[in-house]
Amino acid sequence: MSAAVLPPLGADRTEKDAFVSYGHLSAFTLRAIEPVGPQYLSHARRALRGRTWSEDERIQAQINVKNVEEETVSEDEEPEDPVMLSRDPKDWKGQDHYKVLGLSRYRYRATDEQIRRAHRKKVLKHHPDKKAASGSIDDDGFFKCIQKAMEILSDPVKRRQFDSVDEAADVQPPSRKAKGSFYKDWGRAFESEGRFSKKHPVPKLGDGSSTKEDVDYFYNFFYNFDSWRSFEYLDEDVPDDSDNRDNKRYTERKNKAARQKRKTEDTARLRKLVDDCLTSDPRVKIFKEAERKAKDQRKWEREADARKASEQAKLAKEEEERRRKEEEERSKEERLNSKKAKESAKNAKKKNRRAVKAAVKDANYFVDGVASPAVIDSTLDDVDLILEKIDDTELVDFAQKLSCSTKRDAVKAVFLDVSVDLISSGKAKDTDFKTIKA
Repeated sequence: MSAAVLPPLGADRTEKDAFVSYGHLSAFTLRAIEPVGPQYLSHARRALRGRTWSEDERIQAQINVKNVEEETVSEDEEPEDPVMLSRDPKDWKGQDHYKVLGLSRYRYRATDEQIRRAHRKKVLKHHPDKKAASGSIDDDGFFKCIQKAMEILSDPVKRRQFDSVDEAADVQPPSRKAKGSFYKDWGRAFESEGRFSKKHPVPKLGDGSSTKEDVDYFYNFFYNFDSWRSFEYLDEDVPDDSDNRDNKRYTERKNKAARQKRKTEDTARLRKLVDDCLTSDPRVKIFKEAERKAKDQRKWEREADARKASEQAKLAKEEEERRRKEEEERSKEERLNSKKAKESAKNAKKKNRRAVKAAVKDANYFVDGVASPAVIDSTLDDVDLILEKIDDTELVDFAQKLSCSTKRDAVKAVFLDVSVDLISSGKAKDTDFKTIKA
């Protein structure tokens, strides 16, 4: 026999009532079954409260939503703009996807987990079924906006395209007349611009203690900024009409030109921003003043060096002039001495030559008796050849040897020795001498 399952006993139901209610089951053996499981609890809840299946599911769904909302609601929850709640979902390009999900304060810094949780909370709050269950107007326009926002922000490519044109995330630079902190106000502006950089890390503006190298690197980085902004999000929708390809290509070219124009304008805007910040940067003024002082110092040092160099040059010139005069005097004296020495040597040479020729004459031209003119000429030719071939030193030695020789044979022997030396040294040939070697 099967055992019958009894509903739970409450304060208004006894075992007798239960037996009477199920009197037609008296033929079965009744025994108490321990109530367990969510199905039994759902059955008991419906039986105790007198609900139908649909009523109980609707009420429980509302309770679950309320519990989830209570768990996810934070103290700084972003309020919803009534105008935003009535947006036309067809104008999805014009909506602020971060604001729709309640992430305005995070925007491009929002993590995937934050986006997922924000979407879940918004769906639980604005789901059309919940509105219908609560008796509200069945309007799912904002719910579609939520879904579109999730579609854009959950896709890395689409989110990057939206972030590229998200003006709500931009931080406006301070005006020139602003009295706030230069580093704080301009730092936020450049931090906002830095989110578009392809290169990382992006340098910070710094503060008053930053070095000139850091400041120059910062301005060079942003003046030559390499941005990933593409502006594709603002493209005109390309018609998906295969029958009109010309119109499709025209729209694509138009979008490409518009993106390029926006890119150029954005580059010019950023460079103007850099110029404005550079003009107002107090550090640049300090660096320029320090550079001016350093330049003046270098100029003064150069002038001092120039003055010192000029004085040294003057002294060097005077010393050079003194040395020049001394050198001129010495050269003059040397020239004079040299001239005297040359004249003396010339005179000595002439004297020695005369002594050589006189020795030949005194030796009667090396012949006995009266020398004929032919012998004289031949002997003098040999003497002239010897005088031509020997140098001054040899001439002096030659003359000294001749002065020590008085006899004819001795004199001829001296001439003969000299001629032999000339022949052996290659200065003369044996055939050159006609008389002396005869």
